[in-house]
Amino acid sequence: MSLPDGIEHFLASAGWQGASIEPLPGDASFRRYFRIRDGAKSAMLMDAPPPHEDPGPFLDVAHWLTEHGHRAPAIYAEDRARGLVLLEDFGSDRMRDWLDIHPAAELETYRGAIDALVKLHRSPPGPFPLYDIAVYQREVALFPEWYCPAAGIEVDAAAYADAWDQVMAPVITRQVPGITVLRDYHAENIMLLPKGEQGLIDFQDALVGHPAYDIVSLLQDARRDVPVELERAMLDHYLSQVNGGSEHDAQFAADYARLGAQRNAKIVGIFARLWKRDGKPRYLAFIPRVWEALERDLAHPALEPVARWFDANIPQDVRERRGGGLG
Repeated sequence: MSLPDGIEHFLASAGWQGASIEPLPGDASFRRYFRIRDGAKSAMLMDAPPPHEDPGPFLDVAHWLTEHGHRAPAIYAEDRARGLVLLEDFGSDRMRDWLDIHPAAELETYRGAIDALVKLHRSPPGPFPLYDIAVYQREVALFPEWYCPAAGIEVDAAAYADAWDQVMAPVITRQVPGITVLRDYHAENIMLLPKGEQGLIDFQDALVGHPAYDIVSLLQDARRDVPVELERAMLDHYLSQVNGGSEHDAQFAADYARLGAQRNAKIVGIFARLWKRDGKPRYLAFIPRVWEALERDLAHPALEPVARWFDANIPQDVRERRGGGLG
C-alpha cells in the first residue's frame, strides 16, 4: 500500500518523526488507516483524501463527543486540507472480533454498548444536520435504485416512496428535539478499551434524529448474527433506563421497527451498489441476514403500507431466499 502524500512532514510536525507506519485493512470507503508506532507509544493515522473523502465531519463529531464526555478517540493532529488525522489508538479489540473469541461475554458486552447509547442520548443533540424525511427517503430509495435492477425486478418506485412517507411520519414527529445519531453503530465500529469503555469510531455521518436508530444499527447488525432473544433483552434494557411507561414503550417499539425496516432496506441497496458499481461482491453474502431482519420489521403493524408494497412488488421466491442469489 502506498503512503499518503506528505505523511512524513505531517508526522514530524506532530512529534512523531521517524515513527514506523503499518497499513491496516480497509473496508467500503476511500478512507485508509495506518498504525503509527514510536517505541512504546502508538497512534492511528486516518487518510481521508479529498475529493473522495473529507475528514472535517469526523473531526467535528469527535470534538463534540469528547466535549460531552463520550469515548471518541483523542485527536493529536489534523490537516483537513490533505485529509490527514492523527488520533488515539484504541487497540485491536473490536467488539465483533472479541466476541468471536469470548462468546460467553455477549450479554455483558451488548449491555455496555446499550449503556453507551443511553449516555449519548442524555446529552443535548449535537450541532449536526437533521435526519429528516428527505434523508430517510434518499436512503430507502437505494433499494429500488440498486437492488431491484440487480435482481431483475421491475417495481413501482413512486408507490414505494409514498408508503415510506406514511410509515415515517410518526418518527419525524417523535424525533424532536432529537438526539445525536451516529448512524453506523454496530459491532465492527465499537472498540473495547482496557477500562471497560466502549470506544466509538466511524461516526462522521452523525445527524440529529430518533434514539431508536442506533439501537437498530447495533441489534440488527448486517455483519454479525444477534439472537432475537438478545435483541429483545437489549431493547428492554434500554427502555428500562429512559423515561417511559407502557404507552411510550409501545411507541418506541413501533418506531424501532420503522427505523429497522428503513435501515435494512437501505443496506440491501448499498450492498447491491457496492457490487454493481464498486466491484465489491463480498457484501452480497450479508444480504440474507439483513433481509431476515427486514422481514421481522415488516411484520410489525406500523409497517403495513411498506409491507403491502413488498407483497405487491417483490416476488415470493426472492423473499424466500432472503434477497440472496445475486452475483
